[in-house]
Amino acid sequence: MPPLRDGVGASRVGVGDARNRTVLGFLRERLHTVADWPQRLARGDVLDSRGRPLAADTPCHPSMVIWYWRDLPPEPRVPFELTVLHQDDHLVVVDKPHFLPAIPSGRHLRETALVRLKQELGITTLAPMHRIDRETAGLLVFTVQPATRHAYQSLLRTRQVHKVYEAIAPWRPDVALPCTCHHRLEDAPGRGFMQMRVVDGEPNAQTLVECLGPAEGSTADAPLAHYRLTPHTGRRHQLRVQMNALGLPIVGDRIYPRLWPEPAADAPPDYTQPLQLLARQFSFTDPISGQPRHFTSQRQLQLAPAR
Repeated sequence: MPPLRDGVGASRVGVGDARNRTVLGFLRERLHTVADWPQRLARGDVLDSRGRPLAADTPCHPSMVIWYWRDLPPEPRVPFELTVLHQDDHLVVVDKPHFLPAIPSGRHLRETALVRLKQELGITTLAPMHRIDRETAGLLVFTVQPATRHAYQSLLRTRQVHKVYEAIAPWRPDVALPCTCHHRLEDAPGRGFMQMRVVDGEPNAQTLVECLGPAEGSTADAPLAHYRLTPHTGRRHQLRVQMNALGLPIVGDRIYPRLWPEPAADAPPDYTQPLQLLARQFSFTDPISGQPRHFTSQRQLQLAPAR
């Protein structure tokens, strides 16, 4: 695999059956939105499977693989830092701030936890053991070695990881806590595709919800509480959906109960209203060493604007 550039890996495309084309002709047809293939080829920025620069007139063959680097659009830096809590031969554990995505996706390519860590630590093989939303702060665990990645990721699939979250949400005297929520969650259709919804049917999401007491900044007009959330399943947006289903939408949530409009692409980022959701604890028995692993976030939820 070619080396990283600014922490981002090269992209790979297989030629397939394009026997009678040159590399330039294939790229112009397959990736037609890119206008500067001749310039990239002349710079040596298009490589074969052995990492050798390809010439524009190189004939394609069916088993051919082509590597290239994308021209990444400029991204505003997310002005909050990752904290590395643990690093060994198998795992890197970080305390992620609000607003920083876990991995490259959509508009966020360089400004992600994965790319920052690759740049900072120089470990090109890092991959997420699990994911948390861009809006959520707290623990994020990465695997180091491709050979052991499956062993760690399978712990999530077999529910052998104990996770604890904290949240700030409205306080309601009519909601009896603690309680264990059981819901069936499905993707919302149409325009609300970003949202999950609660539907009738066999539950596929389970979370224990406990109230830890009044939240700092709570007022008589807008009482807020500090909650501990212990999920027993791992559905997309599970905690956000289930808290909203209780009538306790998490403070700062831009998706539940109402999907806020996406800001314009050229709008400056707004970091003043972080989602009040924190991945606090992450525990499991290490599948390689057999030893218990327990990690705790050092971050705190706060209602004041993020600094």
